[in-house]
Amino acid sequence: MAIAAPSTPATRTFWQRRVRDPFVAQLTQGITPEKIALTIAVGSALALYPMLGVTSLFCFIAGVALRLNQPIIQVINYLCFPIHLTTIYYCWLWGDRLFGTTHPRMRVRETAELMWQLLWNDPAQLIHRFDTTLYHATVVWALIAPLWIVVIYYTSRTTLREVARIRSEAAKAAASKVDDPTNHPVP
Repeated sequence: MAIAAPSTPATRTFWQRRVRDPFVAQLTQGITPEKIALTIAVGSALALYPMLGVTSLFCFIAGVALRLNQPIIQVINYLCFPIHLTTIYYCWLWGDRLFGTTHPRMRVRETAELMWQLLWNDPAQLIHRFDTTLYHATVVWALIAPLWIVVIYYTSRTTLREVARIRSEAAKAAASKVDDPTNHPVP
C-alpha cells in the first residue's frame, strides 16, 4: 500500500485573492440575527434619503463600512422604493416648514420632469434651483433616520432571534431522530 504524499495547497490566483474572495465575503458576511436586523434598519433608513439615485451607493458604502450583508441591504433598498417616493415629498414639505421657507406649490410630476431635464441638460442649474430644498429635506431625514433605525432594529432583531431559535430547535429535533437507534425503518 503506497502512502500518498501530503498535498500542497493550490496556489491561489490573483483573480481568486483580489476579486472572488472579497466578493464572496461581501455576500456571506453579517448573517447573524443581530447583523441582519442592523442591515434591515440601516438599509431602510438610507433607502429613504430624500433624493433619487443615491440610495444604492449609500447602502453599498454603509454595508462595506459596517460589514453588513450586501444582498440584503440592496434588496431592502429596492423594496423601500414606494415608501421612498412619499418620503421625498414629505421631507421636502417638512423641511420647508421647519426652516420657514416658502416655495410655490409643488406639483410632483412637473417637479420630477423639471429635475430630470435639468439633471441631463444643466446639472449646475439643478443644484442651484433645488440646493436649499434638498438641504432642508436632508435635515428632516437626519432627524428622523436615527429613530427609524432604532425602531426597525429592535423590532426585526426580536423577530429574527425567534426565527433562529425555532430553526435551531427544528434542526436539533431532526438530528436527534437520525441518531436515535430505535427510529430505524428496518428492525
